[in-house]
Amino acid sequence: MRIAVLKELAEGETRVAATPETVKKFIGLGADVAVESGAGEQASIADADYSAAGASVGSRADALQGANIILAIQGPDPKGLSGFADGAWLAAGLNPFGERARVDEYAKLGLEALAMEFMPRITRAQSMDILSSQANLAGYKAVLIAANAYGRAFPMMMTAAGTVSAAKAFVMGVGVAGLQAIATARRLGAQVSATDVRAATKEQIMSLGAKPIFVETVAGIEGEGAGGYATEMSDEYKAAQAELVSSHIAKQDIVITTALIPGRPAPRLISDAQLATMRSGSVIVDMAAESGGNVEGSVSGEAKRIHGVTVIGAKNIAALMPADTSALFSRNLFNFLSAFWDKDAGKPVLDEEIGNAVRLTQGGKVVNERLLG
Repeated sequence: MRIAVLKELAEGETRVAATPETVKKFIGLGADVAVESGAGEQASIADADYSAAGASVGSRADALQGANIILAIQGPDPKGLSGFADGAWLAAGLNPFGERARVDEYAKLGLEALAMEFMPRITRAQSMDILSSQANLAGYKAVLIAANAYGRAFPMMMTAAGTVSAAKAFVMGVGVAGLQAIATARRLGAQVSATDVRAATKEQIMSLGAKPIFVETVAGIEGEGAGGYATEMSDEYKAAQAELVSSHIAKQDIVITTALIPGRPAPRLISDAQLATMRSGSVIVDMAAESGGNVEGSVSGEAKRIHGVTVIGAKNIAALMPADTSALFSRNLFNFLSAFWDKDAGKPVLDEEIGNAVRLTQGGKVVNERLLG
């Protein structure tokens, strides 16, 4: 069993899909690990560190030669993949909805493409969930990005010259990223409030010392949406939510938006008219900018000044902390493969529940129901 670890070639991607820690663990299972030279450089991992862990280090062609499993952060360009074993697995964040044509190419190459972001939200798969591990650190970093762009202090500060009021931070969307954003803003001393369409998150918000801001006149989602995510809401709820946000957002200094719906454009949470009511100098970090944005006018990878408000369209925030995010991502991959490792076969053998959820291609065809529906 040969495992190849590729260097990321996508613009701005600094993470790596394996660390010396997980390389040792894979070798402990009986696998050979080959790492493309320079794969860990931007995550502060030298080629020598991989060699010391027992991996062979060489060119991309060397790493792919005879590989049974290919590990990556983002889906690699199919044109650069060759030499791997028949039926090899590709395990990475493959963006199946946004890169459907690329998925088709993986099928043509004979790869069994496994989309780690399709990991089901079930208890036994928690340690394999790349979305949660990366979102946790991204939520933390989003607040730091906002703090850096905000021209004032976060905490209340009392000085001989007078008192500096605490910043008011509002988090929209209370998933993994949102919860970490709440906790981080609180640690920095801000007055924090938060909202979500899922009623169950109200208790979570309060547990972190923040104030829940919820629509009370129209029912939202009582529990979790499909797969633990929020789902599309009724027009009546959207109208009530917009009215609530309009009255609250005008008083805020910092807003972090995190709302995503898998397979669909990000829901619009803040309109241009609502932006115009905010204080000059306020900052919004739109964590959904890559999926269309929660904020009208936000652009992925750009910071724009709109009505005196700095709107930051976040792009791949996880790549801004490559050492930590790589460590977590690589552990997700190891936890996934090792959980199904068959000692007799000397390779992982997926079960039906998780295998059917993450498998995009097999036998030269696209087989995942979410892509065929």
